[in-house]
Amino acid sequence: MNLHVSPAATVSGSIEVPGDKSISHRAAIFGALAQGTTRVSNFLRAGDTLGTLAILRELGATIRLPDNPAEALEIEGNGFDDLHTPQSTLDCGNSGTTTRLMMGVLAGQSFCSTLGGDASLSRRPMDRVQIPLSQMGADIRGEGERCTPPITIRGGDLHSIEYAMPVASAQVKSAILLAGLRAQGTTTIIEPAPSRDHTERMLRGFGVEVQTQNDHVSVRGGQTLYATDVSVPGDISSATFFFVAAALRPGWEVTVRGVGVNPTRTGVLDVLRAMNAEVLLSNGRESGGEALADVTIRGRTLQATEIGGALIPRLVDELPVLALLATQAQGTTLIRDAGEMRVKESDRIAVITRELSKLGARIEEQPDGMIIYGPTKLTGTIVSSPKGDHRIAMTLAIAGLIAEGETTIENADAVTSSFPNFADLLEQIRK
Repeated sequence: MNLHVSPAATVSGSIEVPGDKSISHRAAIFGALAQGTTRVSNFLRAGDTLGTLAILRELGATIRLPDNPAEALEIEGNGFDDLHTPQSTLDCGNSGTTTRLMMGVLAGQSFCSTLGGDASLSRRPMDRVQIPLSQMGADIRGEGERCTPPITIRGGDLHSIEYAMPVASAQVKSAILLAGLRAQGTTTIIEPAPSRDHTERMLRGFGVEVQTQNDHVSVRGGQTLYATDVSVPGDISSATFFFVAAALRPGWEVTVRGVGVNPTRTGVLDVLRAMNAEVLLSNGRESGGEALADVTIRGRTLQATEIGGALIPRLVDELPVLALLATQAQGTTLIRDAGEMRVKESDRIAVITRELSKLGARIEEQPDGMIIYGPTKLTGTIVSSPKGDHRIAMTLAIAGLIAEGETTIENADAVTSSFPNFADLLEQIRK
């Protein structure tokens, strides 16, 4: 599927984005592991999360997804021990989150299972999960030295570990915590920098005691999850595309209502402020341990900045579209310490450098990031997103708002994996 975007005279509007993908994945998985019926409202209905539901059904969970999106998803669970041997390879599609979290779940099961996925997922290394789970006693084998899918897991009796993570990653942390719930003793993770803490917050909502102190996160094995109701906030990663759209030009403005503003996810707001965009939060509230707010972004003359260090885990998924924003800033923006971008759905450092350059951006690829020179005029042309990389496709669509002439994005199908109504919302704000 190709997506065609014409330049906007202005950008304005008030919109809502779909439910947070990270939280939707976790709500479904935890609900399947809990005792009782969990109800999840505003669950993201997209390719990745629906794939997670299919896997949970294959493992024995009873799941009811009403046709009406306004009605809550219901998951009936009966604990870890109620999961059973799947009849075939569990298809994770293109979802790294599904793969890594399910590795943690399956590591403590007595049966053998295999996780597979599409061609893109089959190139993504899973050794950062394999290593700690193997230390806990699971037998996990993938392809090659980096343990790429398909991955076969022979779970069993696990023992607790203390594990210092070499790279901050919420997905790796979550996998270890899920395995730790099935291990003897207390499992402790030491983070090199703060990463998303949705798992810790949600586990507490399901009745699990999780200890956090400074950079240590600990969970005691043998605890039971109890069903609860979960309300999923709007996805700040999805909202970021519209934040950036508003920030691209002085006078443009967008409000996104009901966005999750968990402090471990708001690095993008810090960068927008550093680049001189106006950021306003209103109607703050809390749901299920997660902070929400209505977020308004107003465009002003942009200034270059530096993005790196502890900020990276708080916005790694937003870096492609922030690179686009940097093309319109006064001065030179440096993105560093972001080597993680190379092992996402595509090598995002290489791809975004190449595709924005086609539009006229002055951008240099670095081993762990990019150097972006601005401001530069962009000109519409044919650009391409790697198959399966939704964030690249959406970034290029936002670029089309300020590029002279029409921008055509090839391979835009992947947008449905995280943001099915993206194109509709884009048309809504483009005036």
